[in-house]
Amino acid sequence: MSLELLSQLESKVQVALETIELLKMELDEERANNRTLQQQQQTLQSENQELQSQLQQWNDKVNGMLDRINQEVKEAL
Repeated sequence: MSLELLSQLESKVQVALETIELLKMELDEERANNRTLQQQQQTLQSENQELQSQLQQWNDKVNGMLDRINQEVKEAL
C-alpha cells in the first residue's frame, strides 16, 4: 500500500515539475514579448514627439503667414 502511495506521489511530483517547466517557458516568452513591446513603445513615443514638433512648426508658419496677411490688410485699409 505504501509503495502505491509513493508511486502516486511520484507521479504528482512529476506533473508538478512539468507544469513548473511549462510555466517557466511561458514566462520567458512573455518577457521577450514585453521587451519587444517596450521597444515598440519607445519607437512610437519618439515618432510621436517628432510629429508633434513638426505640427508645432507648421502651426507657427501658418500663424506667421496669417499675421502677415492681417498686417497687409490693415496697411491696405
